[in-house]
Amino acid sequence: MNAITEPGQYLTFRLGAELFAINVSQVREVLDLSHVTKVPTAPAYMRGVVNVRGNAIPVVDLRQKFGLPATADTVNTRIVVLELMLGSELCVLGGLADSVHEVIELEPSQINPPPTLAMRWRSEFIQGMGKRGDQFIILLDINAVFSSDDILLVQDTAAAAKPAAA
Repeated sequence: MNAITEPGQYLTFRLGAELFAINVSQVREVLDLSHVTKVPTAPAYMRGVVNVRGNAIPVVDLRQKFGLPATADTVNTRIVVLELMLGSELCVLGGLADSVHEVIELEPSQINPPPTLAMRWRSEFIQGMGKRGDQFIILLDINAVFSSDDILLVQDTAAAAKPAAA
């Protein structure tokens, strides 16, 4: 894991009581929750696909991906459309967040390495712990969250849904 040495802009979002952030360079857009078409045989964390300007974008429930209990969608639920690099392949997928808050800038001095003990989240998913005021923000390494198996599954899900999304 590389230490963060440059100031960066991060999109903050909530899953349950935790505040997370993803580097804005990996966020394509944030969408209101719309109809998600279920795809048979997809794992529980794969909600299905959503039509974004004629493209079938797979949607992953980030709560379930992180092992949090499922919860009902609310008026604040958003789809964060992400661009991931896996190997040399660019993959686009949507991640469901309980709510999306704001874009913030963090200086390297505001970011600590993730703690190695008593951490609820897998440390390889976390770039660092941002601190803003008295609030901690978990900075995700979104590429690490999704394995190559997940990405293949996402691509298969999108391909299976293409006729339905047209």
